[in-house]
Amino acid sequence: MTNSIANIDAVLASFEERWSARILSQVNDWDVRLAKVEGAFVWHSHPDTDELFVVLDGRLDIHLRESGAETVVHLDRHDVFVVPRGTEHRPVSPGGAAIMLFEPTGTLSTGDYDGEIPSHITPTTGVIQS
Repeated sequence: MTNSIANIDAVLASFEERWSARILSQVNDWDVRLAKVEGAFVWHSHPDTDELFVVLDGRLDIHLRESGAETVVHLDRHDVFVVPRGTEHRPVSPGGAAIMLFEPTGTLSTGDYDGEIPSHITPTTGVIQS
């Protein structure tokens, strides 16, 4: 990536795919990713890293499983939430949302999930946005 200006609105307008993050920028060894989401993602975790979610528009619910108990964190526009490393989680957005994610470069979106991937999800380490 080059040292250039990136515009969140322009990048979001450049694609329609859901659950297929675009790399907006990079800082140190971390990607700043943008995604449009709708419906449910798969249950997964990232054993070696936290994952930061920022809701840019819409609503995102993050279901968490810890010690056998399931909880839900409700996020609205401009809310920020960090899923701690190793925590099993499943983002869900029935009405759709635009989100920003901060993850180490190379982090697979589906984390440690090893089942069949639904057709509405593209497992990715981020698509570089030009």
